[in-house]
Amino acid sequence: GTALRQSSLPEEALPVFEASLAVRQRYWSHIENSSILGAQSNLALSAQSNLASCLSDLGRVDEALVLERKIYAKCVAIHGASHKHAILTGGNLAMSMGKLGLLNECQSFLRDQLLPVAQKSLGADHDITLDLWQNLAAALANDPEHTCGDMLEAETIMQ
Repeated sequence: GTALRQSSLPEEALPVFEASLAVRQRYWSHIENSSILGAQSNLALSAQSNLASCLSDLGRVDEALVLERKIYAKCVAIHGASHKHAILTGGNLAMSMGKLGLLNECQSFLRDQLLPVAQKSLGADHDITLDLWQNLAAALANDPEHTCGDMLEAETIMQ
């Protein structure tokens, strides 16, 4: 599926990602052992993330957003909010919020939740933290109700 998606063939990749998720859920859902369950959950989260990215590529951003909210919540429940995977999935969620014009929610999520955790856990100069700052700047600049203060903040972030 990933090769198809990276080859700009998301229509062909979608059924592959859907099948991958179904197989992972079917054959791993019965496992009770917590250490194995964590590995299973990571496999399922990875499959769900691939599916959400593909849906977004197809312009089905609203469906991707619903899935990304679930992925983020599950990732935080399994690993904690400060885990790198939780921060990454939160970044994907924020990007989908921005694509759907949920700019106030996106700004709040980035400013109040993701960025403080990313800075503390990963550091201010980590690539993921810098990407989150860039997403916040875009959300501020693209907000049709932005203020001069928002634009100055966006400009400051981008410097």
